[in-house]
Amino acid sequence: MLFRDSAYAVAAEIMSGSLFFRLTEQFMHAHRHKPGAAEIRSWERSLPALANVLVDAGLDEVEVMLEYALPLNSRRADAVLAGVHPKTGEPSYVVVELKQWSQAEPEDGEPLLCRVDAYSRPALNPIEQVRGYCDYLVSFNGALDGHTERIAGVSYLHNATEFGVSGLYEVEQNLRGMLFTGERRGEFIKFLTSRLAPAPGVEAADSLLAGKVRPSKQLISVAAQEVREREQFVLLGDQRVAYEMVLRAVQRAQTSDHKEVLVVSGGPGTGKSVIALSLLGELYRRDVPALHATGSSAFTKTMRKIAGARRREVQDLFKYFNSFMTAEKNCLDVLICDEAHRIRETSANRYTAAAHRTGKAQVEELIDAARVPVFLLDEHQVVRPGEMGTVAEIKAAAAHKGLACRVISLDSQFRCGGSDAYLRWVVQLLGLEPGGPVSWEPDGRFALEVVDSPEQLEDFLSARQAEGYGARISAGYCWKWTTKILPGQALPTDVVIGEWSRPWNVYGERSVAGAPPAALWATDPSGFGQVGCVYTAQGFEYDWSGVILGPDLVWREDRWVTDRTASKDPVFKRSTSDADVDRLIRNTYKVLLTRGMVGTVVYSTDAETRVRLHELVSGPGVREPAV
Repeated sequence: MLFRDSAYAVAAEIMSGSLFFRLTEQFMHAHRHKPGAAEIRSWERSLPALANVLVDAGLDEVEVMLEYALPLNSRRADAVLAGVHPKTGEPSYVVVELKQWSQAEPEDGEPLLCRVDAYSRPALNPIEQVRGYCDYLVSFNGALDGHTERIAGVSYLHNATEFGVSGLYEVEQNLRGMLFTGERRGEFIKFLTSRLAPAPGVEAADSLLAGKVRPSKQLISVAAQEVREREQFVLLGDQRVAYEMVLRAVQRAQTSDHKEVLVVSGGPGTGKSVIALSLLGELYRRDVPALHATGSSAFTKTMRKIAGARRREVQDLFKYFNSFMTAEKNCLDVLICDEAHRIRETSANRYTAAAHRTGKAQVEELIDAARVPVFLLDEHQVVRPGEMGTVAEIKAAAAHKGLACRVISLDSQFRCGGSDAYLRWVVQLLGLEPGGPVSWEPDGRFALEVVDSPEQLEDFLSARQAEGYGARISAGYCWKWTTKILPGQALPTDVVIGEWSRPWNVYGERSVAGAPPAALWATDPSGFGQVGCVYTAQGFEYDWSGVILGPDLVWREDRWVTDRTASKDPVFKRSTSDADVDRLIRNTYKVLLTRGMVGTVVYSTDAETRVRLHELVSGPGVREPAV
């Protein structure tokens, strides 16, 4: 939230011209960069329209929360109004989405998506957008638990005429999703006064802000219901756009001889796998031939075990990328390629039968397998030589086949407490984006600590577990991994740092001495006793992430130095260039540092690196975390 005060105070700040400076200042503090010109322009044009409505409605004392951040999510509602319901006397909230649009029309006859001249791609119908915000708050804010009637949602298109946006009304409206134009300003005022009394809203706002954030529904734990029964996730903004665009492509493929490729690109926690499972669930319920595929053994096995715990046909929905070497062309309507950054040059390996060695690139096999192949990826998660799942590669493969390729970028993210600041801090820390490392400034959404020993790291995480949180320890691949263990033998403690030693996560598909198999390390509570590597952590999340930076990445004077000789990862061959090794090691730590939902605690085996991390996170001197 960037600003909070009464409607009267907001109007006064606008009249004085100071509100927009304060919003800009708070935005820079929260996000570590200046707001774009378009965002500032939207504040200057839309907020006065809302303030005038509230004043004219006699709701001067209603509390206004501007740029309200949704919990565990980087999406922001333009405004949340908090007050007292005029009939019940209970807290009452109205989520408001403001649009400067003068006109908009359904995209290709689909009212859930709309075409606006100022945008290069379809936008979500604002009725559905604000409804999604309300549904999300009901799911994740404890203040609304058992009181779902307290929240309403409206989109106010203050520049629009009824004629200019008439097609948007094809979407059903309800209390959580309503639309008012400038021509219907009087009706908007009447609606607001039906939900908010002319009384102070301070206590209601306090209650909403103090509402306990319930942990997001873990992708793994609800997979069975998601696929077999009904929607379990609320898709917001660009997530919903991506979802609807895929379904529209499926409809086109079914009604005509049509084939196209879609790419959904986004960073960690932007909801790629949520979109994938939501699509699979909907297609499965519609009896549309569709499969889910990844290049991740851990992710695929976990989906098969949990989503298909009672029904084998559900297990069969989850495949590997190399499962389509001999598939007939367009044998599926839809192939959902999750974690597509793990696509390899070819599906063939040394065990592949000669008859199956087609010579085709893996991305070509995946495109050929379905009328609508969908690729969901994060280019910064390429961590192995030979992985080539990038937007450019997929677009080139589609173009070679004469196919249209639509690219949808996801901006909102749900991992790391929805903290854009933390994700930006990580990529700048590792030099994956320009600017170099910057000091971490706590943003209230995500916790970050640096410790001076693996013992401190483990003790810190154990204390978090005692508080009811989940936690895991992961590390760079800097210690040899004993993969062959005799029956009855304990896991060898391969990761040794001074007097502290722990085993790597189990290698293989069977549990060992109470430790879960590799595929379940991130989701089974007994996985805490082992150190995970990037291949078992990738694609998953847990509350608290403990990360050990090994000697393969160290800070020297003013820059990071990668030491390929310190890596024990067998995927690095002599033929792997130093530049590729450097990039992949940095990507590895980017993956490990972005697994946590609540916080991350970091330890480096290198003393100079620890000093630098302390400077960035705690300032000069060493600050030990409280356990």
